[in-house]
Amino acid sequence: MSVYDFNARTIDGKDVSLSDYKGKVLLIVNTASKCGFTPQYYELQKLYQAYADKGLVVLGFPSNQFAEQEPGSNEEVQQFCQINYGVQFPLFEKTEVRGNKAHPLFNYLTQKAPFQGFNPDHPIGGKLQAILQEKFPELLEGDSIKWNFTKFLVNREGEVVGRYEPTTTPLEMKAAIEALL
Repeated sequence: MSVYDFNARTIDGKDVSLSDYKGKVLLIVNTASKCGFTPQYYELQKLYQAYADKGLVVLGFPSNQFAEQEPGSNEEVQQFCQINYGVQFPLFEKTEVRGNKAHPLFNYLTQKAPFQGFNPDHPIGGKLQAILQEKFPELLEGDSIKWNFTKFLVNREGEVVGRYEPTTTPLEMKAAIEALL
């Protein structure tokens, strides 16, 4: 099994098989428009522009599961991303990424790349851990996604090769992406 075995619906309502991305390096990200990590859209777009011609595709999956930080409609999300961050990479419809209704792709991703904790040396890592423990302790259970802008790196064979928590910025992943390209 690989990511190519899953389908998803684009933000404008088209069913897509992830097998359409065979042979590409994928960066799959759950996103939100009203999050402290939202400026990562800028870096995601920057990576996409820099490496699309070498085979990188960023796939954004907006989710409203974390403190309701993606409240808009699919159309509003798409408009926000294009106007504020110039997003040109593929966006998908608002998606549940954890829990009983999680999209099977995200169950697969978190199974293949379990949660390893937040980087305690990162200035926000400890703060995010503390906020989750205080306000959303259920989010810290298991290997599921803990917050917006969790990123999964997938090689050209459709295998998950890395999980990066929100405290890792997209540009910090540059070397890992280049190694796969």
